[in-house]
Amino acid sequence: MPSEDPSAPAQPDFPRLVVRDPKMMRALAHPLRMALIEAISRAENRTLTATEASELLGESPANCAFHLRTLAKYGFIEEAGRGRGRERPWRMKYRSLGLEAPWQDTETRLAVHAVTSVWIDRWLARARDQLLRMVGYPPAWQEATIATQTDMYLTAEEAKSLGEAMDELVKPYLARREDPSLRPPGSAHYELMHFGYPLDEPDVPARGPGTAESSDPPTRS
Repeated sequence: MPSEDPSAPAQPDFPRLVVRDPKMMRALAHPLRMALIEAISRAENRTLTATEASELLGESPANCAFHLRTLAKYGFIEEAGRGRGRERPWRMKYRSLGLEAPWQDTETRLAVHAVTSVWIDRWLARARDQLLRMVGYPPAWQEATIATQTDMYLTAEEAKSLGEAMDELVKPYLARREDPSLRPPGSAHYELMHFGYPLDEPDVPARGPGTAESSDPPTRS
């Protein structure tokens, strides 16, 4: 397990946006908008113009500009000062996004399903593409590529604790995303995904008459 170096710069405390409005969720449920969010987050200076996005994503500048404005309308991104000429650079307002909603509400549940489908489709497509390239990597990076699956029996509380423990393992490396000087020689841009879900349908406690709905729903990222 990596240990924190007390002399190392503190990791930036980026704000997190928790989305609860189904209209905002549906605004995210578009493959190009999700691609734009990823592109801005990964740009070297964390800003992107419609022209730059067009070159990266193979879309027209007008189409990229439209979807950038839509993301700004719903508060996900903002203008980052003036660019050259008529160019408008955009930046993220938040470092990470999560979904939190009353899942019993039909409209919200459908919106969550829509945006989650876009996220998962994009993640899995990229994972498949990159893992298939693994055979052409140098031996050291072949060994460093993770492709594994296991199943176990956990309670909901244990599963949550497992996810939190995995997040803690990653934290010491996150500051390198923002500060290139912290990246050691030989480091590569590396993506780690982890998913966890019950293979059996969980038992749902029966609701008695007058049972209140939970006002503190779980967070989905």
